Amino acid sequence: MVPQNAPAQGTAGKSGGSARPHAVVIGSGFGGLAAAIRLGYRGYRVTVLEKLDKPGGRAYMHERDGFQFDAGPTIITAPFLLDELWQMCGRRFDEEIDLRPMDPFYRIRFDDGAEFDTNGNADFMRGQVAKFSPGDVAGYDRYIAESEKIFQVGFQQLGHVPFTRWQDMAKIIPKMVALKSHRSVYSMVSSYVKNEHLRVALSFHPLLIGGNPFSVTSIYALISYLERHWGVHSAIGGTAAIARGMADLIEGQGNTLRLNAEVAEITVDKGRVTGVRLADGERIPANVVVSNADVAWTYRNLLPGVKRRHWTDRRLDRARYSTGLFVWYFGTRRQYPEVKHHTILLGPRYKGLLDDIFHRKHLADDFSLYLHRPTATDPALAPAGCDTFYALAPVPHLDGDADWVERAEPYRQAICERLSDTLLPDLENQLVTSFVTTPLDFQHRLLSFKGAGFGLEPVLLQSAWLRPHNKSEEVEHLYMVGASTHPGAGVPGVISTARVLDTVVPDASVFAS
Repeated sequence: MVPQNAPAQGTAGKSGGSARPHAVVIGSGFGGLAAAIRLGYRGYRVTVLEKLDKPGGRAYMHERDGFQFDAGPTIITAPFLLDELWQMCGRRFDEEIDLRPMDPFYRIRFDDGAEFDTNGNADFMRGQVAKFSPGDVAGYDRYIAESEKIFQVGFQQLGHVPFTRWQDMAKIIPKMVALKSHRSVYSMVSSYVKNEHLRVALSFHPLLIGGNPFSVTSIYALISYLERHWGVHSAIGGTAAIARGMADLIEGQGNTLRLNAEVAEITVDKGRVTGVRLADGERIPANVVVSNADVAWTYRNLLPGVKRRHWTDRRLDRARYSTGLFVWYFGTRRQYPEVKHHTILLGPRYKGLLDDIFHRKHLADDFSLYLHRPTATDPALAPAGCDTFYALAPVPHLDGDADWVERAEPYRQAICERLSDTLLPDLENQLVTSFVTTPLDFQHRLLSFKGAGFGLEPVLLQSAWLRPHNKSEEVEHLYMVGASTHPGAGVPGVISTARVLDTVVPDASVFAS
């Protein structure tokens, strides 16, 4: 919902010039871009500072040899959050971004060759369940009903609410107890269906936000109903087209996005933000700073003169972090029309592989993959007659045992062989372009602590008030958005972190007076 206390569009974004209070946003991921739009709407003069040469953060667009590759997020599941941002700027999302519904949402291919398609049609889904276990259809319906209850609390009621005091957490404990939030997603699913293929197909969603289905709180079972409620969508031009559209909204508000502008320090005086210092030495004063950089990176590296009481290095080091990601981007000289836009290609192990990734931090020889073929929907992302792909494997973050300098190419070759044997015959001979990113890239290029792909792992004891707060406890007028703060990772999650700012960032009039 558009904030009711905000200035009318047409005055908030473009009037007042430099006299308006200044907000600096560090990073142009979806969280940072959404924060800039919302702050501009509320009367701030906003400058977004981005380390890379394009906006988007993890939603960057790689371009190689005529192929275009979304770097990270590929799925849009709550488009109303984007509609809202365009409305704030007096524009229409559906007139500027071509968002296409997916059917199926995903094709899940098990190691034995069995396939499970998902979409938002209840009868179709019952049929998919019945293929594997007719006796689990009634349990599946009960699971979706429970997912809806969790969705109503976890997303609709709490997804945009700040948790700045322990009392905020205490208020929701009865609801969490009633929903049995102490359970893992896998445990919850298993209480409704008995077939192991179905348990896997209904519990894998936390992996899309870097969490382990066997330990992530069952609050994240809300994703099943969220997808049914709004559907799964992909953008023509890639997810990066949405990031470019958001950047255009910011400029339309009369505000600024600066690329190739890396922040080296958040400057502080007497416990209050004064601005930022760039890597080249330039200083930019600000009344408010919002960091869309990784929270652990922000606290450990951007506040060198601040004695932190809450988010100390020790606490951040001991926190639990999400998976690392190995992503192989490749373009082929031929098309594979039988491959869907989104495919989950499961390996021979489920729990054992996840134990290796999350607990033993061991890079196993086997893997499961998310295979993205955007040219199934948008052929313009590749040259004529070609296909664009990426194959993503969850792997341990950098506390693990993998030397990625040595392991990256053998790991890519193993993925190529697996894809050739299953979905993409003769793949190695069909390659036109190919490159990979590893947790090392996430650490050095995206400044993600431990190379974790999604920041903090979304376990119960790192959720809501127990997650880094959107309003910093360390420095006044410093705020956090992005995957490691409330409510968490994923495109709906990080955009919702910016919605929280409507409550915790003071009105611009506070600084103007």
